[in-house]
Amino acid sequence: MDDTERREAAIKRLRDKRDFWTHVVVYLLVNGLLIVVWYVSNPDAHFWPVWVLAGWGIGLVMHAWETFKPAITE
Repeated sequence: MDDTERREAAIKRLRDKRDFWTHVVVYLLVNGLLIVVWYVSNPDAHFWPVWVLAGWGIGLVMHAWETFKPAITE
C-alpha cells in the first residue's frame, strides 16, 4: 500500500467517523423531540417512542459497528 492509498483510506475513515457522529446527533434530536411530543400529548399512554428508539437504535449500532470495527490490513 503506497502513501496515496494510505492517505485515501485515512480520509475515508475520518469521513465515516464524522458521518457516524452526525447520525448520533440526529438520532438524539429526533428521538428527544418524539419523547417530548409523547409527554405533552398524553404521558399516561403507552410509551410509543420506544419503537422508534429501538428500531433506529439497531441501525445506529450497526452503523457504529461498521465505522469502528478493526480494519483488516494486509
